[in-house]
Amino acid sequence: MDDQKYMRMALDLAKKGRGWTSPNPMVGAVIVKDGKVIGKGWHQKYRSLHAEREALANCRQSAKDATLYVTLEPCCHHGNQPPCTEAILESGIKEVVVGCLDPNPLVAGKGIEILKNHGILVRNGILEQECRQLNQAFLYWIQTGYPYCALKYAMTLDGKIAAASGESKWITSSKARNQVHLLRHEYAAILVGINTVLKDDPMLNCRLENTKDPIRIVVDTHLRLPLDSQLVQSAKNIPLIAATCQNDSTKIAEYEKAGVTVLICQSKDNQVDLKDLFYQLGQMKINSVLIEGGPAIAASALDQGLVQKVYTYISPKLFGGTHSKSPIGGQGAWYPSDCIKVKGCKVHTIGADFLIEGEIESNVYRDH
Repeated sequence: MDDQKYMRMALDLAKKGRGWTSPNPMVGAVIVKDGKVIGKGWHQKYRSLHAEREALANCRQSAKDATLYVTLEPCCHHGNQPPCTEAILESGIKEVVVGCLDPNPLVAGKGIEILKNHGILVRNGILEQECRQLNQAFLYWIQTGYPYCALKYAMTLDGKIAAASGESKWITSSKARNQVHLLRHEYAAILVGINTVLKDDPMLNCRLENTKDPIRIVVDTHLRLPLDSQLVQSAKNIPLIAATCQNDSTKIAEYEKAGVTVLICQSKDNQVDLKDLFYQLGQMKINSVLIEGGPAIAASALDQGLVQKVYTYISPKLFGGTHSKSPIGGQGAWYPSDCIKVKGCKVHTIGADFLIEGEIESNVYRDH
């Protein structure tokens, strides 16, 4: 029971890094000696001290013969920080309890092996599922090379994302919209289509205190992104990526002068191939993407099996009408049995609205 108690403490510490550590994982560490916690730490932001070194630096007494609880296997390679295994060995810690293994090929069991080879007792798998769940975006990216992708949309009880006029502001309450800004903080990037930009001229930033802005990504097949849009005008302060199939050197030079990163992507059905875009994003160490685009972008991402999670905000309103838009476009499922299934759904009440979040179980429509 003590193992779970201290690992849960380490998990709670790790969560304090949510939104700040990407592309690194969130990690928490607790050092226990003679039944008392003598040091705590977490990875606070990218390039800062790792959790183990932070905990050792915060120790109230010598860590010799103490036990270290850490949510993820200690690193054993030189990156932005030196190996945590070295700090553990130098500290005199006698036992290390690990939540889950790090699948990063630079670690992948080697950290534990080094500790064991130096006589340290290592136990693994304490609250493993919770430790893995905490870093599902990092783990997915490391294992596949693609960013972990979530689809977010807001709709009425009858499944509409806009009224017949096309107006969508606002379907949900300010409380629900504030919660969306927390999501923007948590994900490394936010993605929309060019039609959303042309219609709404959004900033796509995070408007809450003590949060960070995500990298903004616009899927813009024909480079129609206005140079005077809020996105382009703020590109030197908040990163902006335009994904296109248009290799127009003159236009690209104008965007780059404004601070925009332009990615030339392969074409699929005369549109940006999202799978190629996501591959490039993964290579850029963007390990998570929140899609806030319209029905076409949502359908394309689902069709290509890129979505792992869905956030559905529901407002207790009815728009009705055959011309009111639904959140997901495309052909969709031909038969009920062809559907994309969502598992592990959780329902949250946010003021008068509801949030249903779940993970994609079968992420491609069955083809008939």
